[in-house]
Amino acid sequence: MNVEKIMIDLEKKHPGEVEYLQAVREVLESIEEVYNQNPHFETSRIIERLVEPDRILTFKVPWVDDRGQVQVNLGYRIQYNNAIGPYKGGLRFHPSVNLSILKFLGFEQIFKNALTTLPMGGAKGGSDFNPKGRSDAEIMRFCQNFMLELWKLIGPETDVPAGDIGVGGREIGFLFGMYRKLARENTGVLTGKGQGWGGSLVRPEATGFGNVYFANEMLKTKGESFSGKTVCISGFGNVAWGAAQKATELGAKVVTLSGPDGYVYDPDGVRGEKIDYMLELRASNNDVVQPYALEFGVEFHPGKHPWEVKCDIALPCATQNELDKQDAQNLVNNGCWCVCEGANMPSTPAAIEVFQQAKILFAPGKAANAGGVATSGLEMSQNSMKLSWSREEVDARLHQIMKDIHHQCEVNGRKPDGYVDYVKGANVSGFLKVANAMVDQGVI
Repeated sequence: MNVEKIMIDLEKKHPGEVEYLQAVREVLESIEEVYNQNPHFETSRIIERLVEPDRILTFKVPWVDDRGQVQVNLGYRIQYNNAIGPYKGGLRFHPSVNLSILKFLGFEQIFKNALTTLPMGGAKGGSDFNPKGRSDAEIMRFCQNFMLELWKLIGPETDVPAGDIGVGGREIGFLFGMYRKLARENTGVLTGKGQGWGGSLVRPEATGFGNVYFANEMLKTKGESFSGKTVCISGFGNVAWGAAQKATELGAKVVTLSGPDGYVYDPDGVRGEKIDYMLELRASNNDVVQPYALEFGVEFHPGKHPWEVKCDIALPCATQNELDKQDAQNLVNNGCWCVCEGANMPSTPAAIEVFQQAKILFAPGKAANAGGVATSGLEMSQNSMKLSWSREEVDARLHQIMKDIHHQCEVNGRKPDGYVDYVKGANVSGFLKVANAMVDQGVI
């Protein structure tokens, strides 16, 4: 495999798709050695087949707002690879949604899902619709019209969407209701459902919980734990909420949260009623954090990221490419020695290089934030068996899955000097499972 040649060809075919090309390059550079050690992968042209989605579906979504005016948005579903199970991946409703972002997310999802060891392929979808500032009635009408197109493409054994940025329990409810009406069946076709109609306990906080579980496994390799550590978290959605809650339970002090308006610094720690307030802000469809600073009288730093704050552990839980080279250098200079990604690809390649050159613990999102999709897989299992597990059972299964993912990454990422390259470990582990399945099943 010649990585540069493949990337040049992809850039010609997909010009301007920056996020997608970034995600592909990271994987290819990590797996180049193991790929070249297995000539049957080249014979089957695994890379050429893997980097392109099975199909990309784009559709318009017309809907009527509360003023009676017709609005039109774009909808997408990218079904990337289903060699090991039904397509599985979230739906994102946000103005930034475009083909490049969804392709990067879908491509990452292939390997993330493979790491969970559950039978799930990779997919992603969404729309440039912005739920912020919209009434419940408007969001319902949009979701119903979105599902009018999507329902023909999905199914419990075909493609199982979930939530993502802009798609929470409310949106999943509206989407599921319309699917149920159109398909005339009540199946587990979406995950993240309400607990009274097929949802799983722990699902809302699962990505954040899993992120902390993975980080804790990393800390154990150094004989350490979260107890007594200072933690910086970005974002304040479900991932940040779950991470703050679990890190605090394990004895850490979370001192930052962030939004598009800046970050808050809370030296006393985000805990108790403050975590509850995070939920209230998100439930009000708010995406800024300044109200938190005003409510609790803490520092607000407008237009900045929290990576200038001194900490032991950093958990980037906001969005892609939020942490750049200078941020990484600030963290290292301030004594941070563990970075565990809670979002999808939040660190730029230059930032990752800084972390790895400094030999600090660093884990990529495709491994460290797999707790969300893992619990979605557990929800699928419960739906298939027509039962529900207790919170303790779901949490225990999630914890074990994250420990198993860490073990895979550690085995395939350990270098001769003992340093664990978790990026390589995650990519190689996920790739081998998918590639071997593709070889077994022939050229299709």
